[in-house]
Amino acid sequence: MEENHLERSIGLFSALATVMGTVIGAGVFFKVSSVVAANYSASYTIIAWVLGGILTICGGLTVAELAAAIPRTGGALKYLEYAYGKPMGFLMGWAQLLIYYPANIAALSIIFGTQFVNLFALPHGWLVPIAVICAASLTLINFLGAKVGGRVQSVALIVKLIPIALIVIVGLMVPSHVNVVWWPVQPGHQLSPITAFSSGLLATMFAYDGWISIGNVAGEMKNPKKDLPRAIVFGLTGIMIIYTLINVVFLKMLPIDQIAGNQNAASEAAIRLFGQFGGKLVTIGILISVYGAINGYTMTGMRVPYALATERSLPFSGWLSKLSKTNVPSHAGLLQFGIAFIMMLMGSFDMLTDMLVFVMWIFNCLLFIEVFILRHRESELERPYKVPWYPVIPFIALLGGVFILITTLITEFNLAMVGILLTLIGIPVYVIMQRRNRK
Repeated sequence: MEENHLERSIGLFSALATVMGTVIGAGVFFKVSSVVAANYSASYTIIAWVLGGILTICGGLTVAELAAAIPRTGGALKYLEYAYGKPMGFLMGWAQLLIYYPANIAALSIIFGTQFVNLFALPHGWLVPIAVICAASLTLINFLGAKVGGRVQSVALIVKLIPIALIVIVGLMVPSHVNVVWWPVQPGHQLSPITAFSSGLLATMFAYDGWISIGNVAGEMKNPKKDLPRAIVFGLTGIMIIYTLINVVFLKMLPIDQIAGNQNAASEAAIRLFGQFGGKLVTIGILISVYGAINGYTMTGMRVPYALATERSLPFSGWLSKLSKTNVPSHAGLLQFGIAFIMMLMGSFDMLTDMLVFVMWIFNCLLFIEVFILRHRESELERPYKVPWYPVIPFIALLGGVFILITTLITEFNLAMVGILLTLIGIPVYVIMQRRNRK
């Protein structure tokens, strides 16, 4: 491989910090409302978070084998390209630039606007304008240079752990404000067990999003065979425990009906725990956490259309591949903000996150299948790390991924079709650009 010369300088602790820093974002605070709304059951809610974590661990362990064997800049795009050809790698990049990154930015900006309006008791009409200002400000901040965007990310990484730690530690110590019913294990509101379980599991996937990038550091680890699986298992298990505990606290503080569909549930639970003033301070911490999460997607997302444009794979590649005076792909950033702006006007937080989760899990399943393909086709390929308990772990990851896709097709058919259609538009774009480049 042409990039096996990457300096191996990352140890276990750095890899662990990368895992937890990448995955922990805003979803932990705001997806509880969707999970609870799917099942109206405390036990089903906790089961969904635990199973979501297990599925994420299996996915991370599986894709890490590809990352260690194919340590190329570009991550998952290059893994797909290696096994399925350049068109498939382009299609994932297309889905990322058109759906994944803009939808993340739009969804989180809507959440920021919701929390901001709630915190300062502003009229609801301010929600979308504040969301747009939030996304625009971070786009402009990242135009100042990668260092500035990186500093925002570093500060937000530290700040976002504060409200999580406060809510978990204090919330587990104080008496319960409501009577939490853990038994019998069944959904409420006469919901179907299968629908309640599947919809709840799907909702957790956004909070666990980010694990696909975990393997990107494999080529730079001192001992990937030993440390990569440890970083994934310990890191994602730690995240799963944190997510489960914070949801236990939310269920202790607020009645089920008050959590379901309430995107202010985290703020209201914080007010119950710390009083009005303390609750507002925690909410400010949550806002900073969301702001940092948007910054992360803004900073990394604008590099995708830029990278594709440098290969002349996109229309207006000459314009999109231009860098600003601060060496930032500002034109690609403007494209990304434009798509996110349209999504903010058209969609809700849950709709956008469900669509991006569905589309990206199509590619995740292809990555899981690739592990089986390469084991059979290229048994001699050097693998510094191999997924443990093969083929059980990859099979669990694939089974879970297929379950998510089928569930979304059944419960959110129109949404799934929109995601598929937007992705498939990339095929004629690729064909046209390849013909143009040959000419």
